[in-house]
Amino acid sequence: MPKLDAFLKLGREQGGSDIHLAVGIPPMVRLHGELTSIKYRDLNEEELNELIYEILSDEQKQQFDDGHDLDFSYEASDVGRFRANLFHKIGGLGASFRVIAPRIPTLKELGLPPVIEKMLHANQGLILVTGATGTGKSTTLAAMIDWLNSNRRYNIITLEDPIEYVHKSRQSLLIQRAVGTHVRTFAEGLRAALREDPDVILVGELRDPETITMAMTAAETGHLVLGTLHTSSAVKTLDRIIDAMPTQQKPLATMFLAQHLQGVISQRLIRTLDGRSRKAIVEIMINTSSIANLILTGKIFQIPSNLQTGRDLGMQLMDQALLDAIKNKQIDPDDAYLHATDKKQFQRFVSNPELLPQVNLAVS
Repeated sequence: MPKLDAFLKLGREQGGSDIHLAVGIPPMVRLHGELTSIKYRDLNEEELNELIYEILSDEQKQQFDDGHDLDFSYEASDVGRFRANLFHKIGGLGASFRVIAPRIPTLKELGLPPVIEKMLHANQGLILVTGATGTGKSTTLAAMIDWLNSNRRYNIITLEDPIEYVHKSRQSLLIQRAVGTHVRTFAEGLRAALREDPDVILVGELRDPETITMAMTAAETGHLVLGTLHTSSAVKTLDRIIDAMPTQQKPLATMFLAQHLQGVISQRLIRTLDGRSRKAIVEIMINTSSIANLILTGKIFQIPSNLQTGRDLGMQLMDQALLDAIKNKQIDPDDAYLHATDKKQFQRFVSNPELLPQVNLAVS
């Protein structure tokens, strides 16, 4: 068994989401959003190189030695599956390992709103899951794909970098392809997927104009496309897509979003009330005729008011979702306050006064 497995196993058993290794510090585990050191000595460069190189293939070693970062999946029978990232830094190499759950959770187990399942009834269009790195986008997407796999007879093609959750075909035929291994880029994978009779295409990340354009083409031509962006809200997601396109293509991107975007799910992970785990809290935008009109007329900034008043359709602002979770005693109010946009309405729930803005009472 590779020596690295001992650290990965310990991190998983402690309930960590990530294990970090770097020269000059002991191994660290992220527990419920915060980094904690494992009781071990500081790693030196020779020791860390030995730990990492033991699990790499000859091709991966060559790529890394040539100065490239590495993204790959690592799995050991006694330890589990991880998404790995290796990188070069001052003082030597560094490594991060994201823990992948042994079983794909359902949408219900994740506590996600029922409207997300309703989105999956669409036959075509674009559904986006957004959020910062480490907010559970991949897990939400895996649950969505698992629902389609269990309830529809589709040809589902996923393009991932790297493959995290491994699906088995159920009602659907499910084909998973890794960028860098099976295809060179997301855009190339999308181009190939359109020739493979797909019903659903998952794009791990819409990271450049070419990939966005190919995803739009797929959604326009009768396919359901799921994708991710590193944006924190529905409005910022729309702005990011339009801004990413060349000037001459911005009107076409705007028209596409108004006509073919099904919805946006923007999520964050918030500590639970007992502090022992984190819960996904989501902002949801459904592309109604009213929102489509705002997109077409360049009034995207007015969309939040539609989300606020669209609760009967399943829509909600992030602040509304945070408040609901506080009132249902599902999340830590202090953590919710830190993630809220309009913090004033959260101040009455905060238990740590140091988080609140200080009022200057000095008399002039």
